[in-house]
Amino acid sequence: MQFKDYYKTLGVARDASQDDIQKAYRKLARKFHPDINKSPEAEQKFKDIGEANEVLKDAQKRAKYDRFGSAWKTSQRTGGPPPGFENVRFDFGDGPGMGGSGFSSFFESLFGGASGGPFGGSPFGPGGKRGGNRERHGQDVESTLPLSLRQAALGGERTVAVSDPTTGIRRTLTVTIPRGVLPDQKIRLSGQGSEGFGGGRRGDFFLKIEFLPDPDLRLEGTDLFATIPLTPWEAALGGKVAVKTLDGEVTIRIPPSTSSGRKLRLRGKGFPARSGTGDLFVEFQIALPETLTSEEQALFEQLAAASKFSPREAQATSA
Repeated sequence: MQFKDYYKTLGVARDASQDDIQKAYRKLARKFHPDINKSPEAEQKFKDIGEANEVLKDAQKRAKYDRFGSAWKTSQRTGGPPPGFENVRFDFGDGPGMGGSGFSSFFESLFGGASGGPFGGSPFGPGGKRGGNRERHGQDVESTLPLSLRQAALGGERTVAVSDPTTGIRRTLTVTIPRGVLPDQKIRLSGQGSEGFGGGRRGDFFLKIEFLPDPDLRLEGTDLFATIPLTPWEAALGGKVAVKTLDGEVTIRIPPSTSSGRKLRLRGKGFPARSGTGDLFVEFQIALPETLTSEEQALFEQLAAASKFSPREAQATSA
């Protein structure tokens, strides 16, 4: 039973902004993603940062975590501090909710049992006596499942480790990811939540989909967007360039006289979803070296002397 310092897990200060928390999470998630990092400790680190992010990215959960520490889940279910919380003294270290070893699993096991009922989900009635053999459903549990764009697009089976909020026991489950699942959609694992009380059935386990940042593609709806840098001569003369898609690289033609911001559409190369597969939009951006060699400098000066083109005059004429 060990207290989990979510701020320390993400490497952020306790007063970190939501933007800072998300930046730290994305950086660590990419670093320790099991598909990228094959070290023995990567999988556990990936799970830990996912758990920390799930709490700290939500303003309400974060506020309760800051106030109640490891007992924040109980306060969320009951709408207030857990029973007896006012009588428990914590060694918070550098702030509320940040210390007190052993209380995480303790509070979850003490107050995290069956949901519902007049006592805020506790299987005990007034005075600490059991309220008979009344059946109660187990608590539904929700967690975040980070996926890359390609994993979500292709779907398939994936193994995840989950913790029972009542007992703290970790289990390994095999999840079937539907092809084309989108962010914020949930996968339901029936009967994989918390144990019921008095013979009641187990709750369900929900995995909320979250996409990891992709270095090459950006998703909007079901359309994908990629930015391809071009040299000035590629933009002027045209040519060919490789573009990464969800199912491998494709080679496209650069039209001559391509300006920055020009887009090409690759139909059917977007994200596959139930509503249909989107398109991939490739945007070109002209890039220059940070410093020019003396030869490049001379050649650009020759071009400047020979060319009569003025983009500002062309813009004024078209307006």
